[in-house]
Amino acid sequence: MSNQMNRLLGDTPGRTIVKLLVVSLIVGFVMAVFDLRPFDIFYGLRDFILDLWHRGFDALGAVGDYLLAGAIIVIPAFILLRLFSFRRS
Repeated sequence: MSNQMNRLLGDTPGRTIVKLLVVSLIVGFVMAVFDLRPFDIFYGLRDFILDLWHRGFDALGAVGDYLLAGAIIVIPAFILLRLFSFRRS
């Protein structure tokens, strides 16, 4: 069991805990220097995803406008061409 735990953690549990504590202390210090809070990062990521989501739908709205404008010309032209080709047959 101990060998499997060491392989999973990459080292002994005690050494892994010490490494995680040291890295957490360094990261916490750097975040304090730059005045970052964990929730600021979380909210920033959430806002980024929401902005991307909303801008994506805006882009789809513009594509829909182009599609509708093109369809106003293409669909009647298609119907007229089909009617004229049907009369020739």
